[in-house]
Amino acid sequence: MRRDRTSEYAWALYDWANSAFATTVMAAFFPVMFKEYWCAGAAVTESSWRLGVTNALASAVVMVLAPVLGAIGDRSGTRRRLLFAFALLGIAATGSLTLVGRGDWVLAALLFVVGAIGFSCSCVFYDALLVQVAAPDRIDRVSSLGYSLGYLGGGLLFVLNVCMVQWPAAFGLADQGQALHLAFLSVAVWWLVFSLPLLRWVPEPAVTGSIQGVAALRAGLVQLGQTLREIRRTRAAFLFLVGYWFYIDGVDTIIRMAMDYGLSIGLDRNDLLAALAITQFVGFPAALLFGVLGERLGARTGIFIGIAVYVGITIWGYSMQTAAEFYVLAVAVGLVQGGVQSLSRSLFARLVPAGRTAEFFGFYNMLGKFAAVLGPLLMSGVGLLTGNPRTSILAVILLFAVGGLLLYRVEEPPRIAAAD
Repeated sequence: MRRDRTSEYAWALYDWANSAFATTVMAAFFPVMFKEYWCAGAAVTESSWRLGVTNALASAVVMVLAPVLGAIGDRSGTRRRLLFAFALLGIAATGSLTLVGRGDWVLAALLFVVGAIGFSCSCVFYDALLVQVAAPDRIDRVSSLGYSLGYLGGGLLFVLNVCMVQWPAAFGLADQGQALHLAFLSVAVWWLVFSLPLLRWVPEPAVTGSIQGVAALRAGLVQLGQTLREIRRTRAAFLFLVGYWFYIDGVDTIIRMAMDYGLSIGLDRNDLLAALAITQFVGFPAALLFGVLGERLGARTGIFIGIAVYVGITIWGYSMQTAAEFYVLAVAVGLVQGGVQSLSRSLFARLVPAGRTAEFFGFYNMLGKFAAVLGPLLMSGVGLLTGNPRTSILAVILLFAVGGLLLYRVEEPPRIAAAD
């Protein structure tokens, strides 16, 4: 297949497109609307429990679907079409959130689950198309382009949405409630428009002996089983993946539940939205700095530093009283969030046996994108049982502790061996 810069940019723009859902919907505005509008009248711990179950359900469904869909896409040669089909599913569900009435939390939760499934499953095929659009010597650069455009695009639309909520009259809106509703529609339109370049300029890769329908499903399941058995035989990689599952679940839980937690302890919504915008823009340069840290101290040490900072964030969050403290914690999250993600990827790359990169990273990407199952349930469940939303955040420490202990048992390969 002919590779050119147009297909690279078109591919990377999908990260710009779908990151609006991750930032505006998943991390910020859905938790606000869920607690203040769709769960109006419910106790703060009850609404947090409902949100936690919703997030966990979405992640669990994707965990089941993602590896099977990836294998089907590989065998049937329909990755681009499946990407766009799931993107449209997510876009439709996101836009429909605009129409959900006050108190109808069940419908809001179901639409969010469908939107999250569309978002996450489309990313399965998006990742798989990287090797089709980028030459081997440009994969790292093109992957980084998508990563950076995701931070930038998601951040820009989020800032616009925050401005709409802060100053609705300036946008011709009646009030903040109308601005919050309109934010979901803006994400749907943004996601759709910036997905079109991928559909137009990223060609479907040719697959020798492609199969369809039930045969593709059966072949995909067989391939999935073979890959899982191979991973289990590689002890270091398997142990890392289990540890990664726990601590990245903690990272994702902080991202998804931070807004709900801040509202539950009485902080102002506008301060919380502004703080999350800061996190978005701090994250990317901080990830680059963590790359330097990993080169000097080792990737595993860098991840340990990030986990330690997250533990400190959760402990401070328990006693947090003011919006100013939330701003400080938001900056702290931004400083380590991208670093933990980037160093985890580089460490795992050095644990993968030669010639098995694609299938091993399929599982790694699955865990990284769809981890938040245990954390939201654990956090919201503790809050519901104790009746105190502050105790809920301490439960996340368990995820970081287990993940850190498992990571400690993973021996980092010498850099010279990896270079060889």
